[in-house]
Amino acid sequence: MAVDIQRTCFGLYCGKPIVAINGTTEIYGDCGVCPRGQRTNITTKICQKCMESPELYDWLYLGFMAMLPLILHWFFIEWYSGKKSSSALFQHITALLECTAAALITLLVNEPVGYLYIRSCRVQMLSDWYTMLYNPSPDYVNTIHCTQEAVYPLYTIVFIYYAFCLVLMMLLRPLLIKKIACGLGKSDRFKSIYAALYFFPILTVIQAVGGGLLCKSLYMFLRYIRIFF
Repeated sequence: MAVDIQRTCFGLYCGKPIVAINGTTEIYGDCGVCPRGQRTNITTKICQKCMESPELYDWLYLGFMAMLPLILHWFFIEWYSGKKSSSALFQHITALLECTAAALITLLVNEPVGYLYIRSCRVQMLSDWYTMLYNPSPDYVNTIHCTQEAVYPLYTIVFIYYAFCLVLMMLLRPLLIKKIACGLGKSDRFKSIYAALYFFPILTVIQAVGGGLLCKSLYMFLRYIRIFF
């Protein structure tokens, strides 16, 4: 297939999106940010659609991030329920159902929509997580903004999952606690929910700022385990 050749793009993540196909010729747009679900081919500087399946390490990272809210839910349920209430078990089960449902919904709403699997762009380097730090300034005055999700969808899918977890918790947990947490005082009944309203923003900030470092550390840790065991 012939291509419409243009000047080379600046920067590490700026690319040329395909705007039209004229017969056998691909016509590219101006250099800039690639659409969501695509990333720049470092060699050709052309935006390519993410069509790969996540690697094992990617799934392990997503599983780790998905387990964090559940573990924190269980911790605070035990912390505030203790031996004063027999409702802790039901709250544990509800938290598990909330996180499981949130994970399934998150998979279903991501590409390809309606299927329990996702398409992704392979992580090539740590900077793929922090493309906002690599916007080029060719003349040292004007900046070309090419911030994109080069690790699609590993970065945003965690935020979507946390949002669904929070929504499902607010819909289901208060009704359950109001009915079965009779052994607790009124001020103690909803403390596990209040705790979640604190730790979800904290988890969101951790993913936003340290998601790449956390993912890279997990990759290295698991690879060392495979070497020695």
